[in-house]
Amino acid sequence: MINTVTKNYGINNEFCSYQVTYINSNRVKSVPLDPANSDYQAIQEWIAAGGIVIDNAPSGTEAEGGVVIDNPPSE
Repeated sequence: MINTVTKNYGINNEFCSYQVTYINSNRVKSVPLDPANSDYQAIQEWIAAGGIVIDNAPSGTEAEGGVVIDNPPSE
């Protein structure tokens, strides 16, 4: 089960993947932004169920290095 999801930023400060931690586990996984990826799909389901994504955006991005909680409304 997912414990936390954090946005990862790469080159040019672009959002490039998610970092996921799991309940009762030391496992940490980097998940690409690929709708065909089963881990990505699990994250989207977790978000739809009320999970909150932590956005530690680097300087120069919209969040300017602050922690922003990003949980888009369900459609």
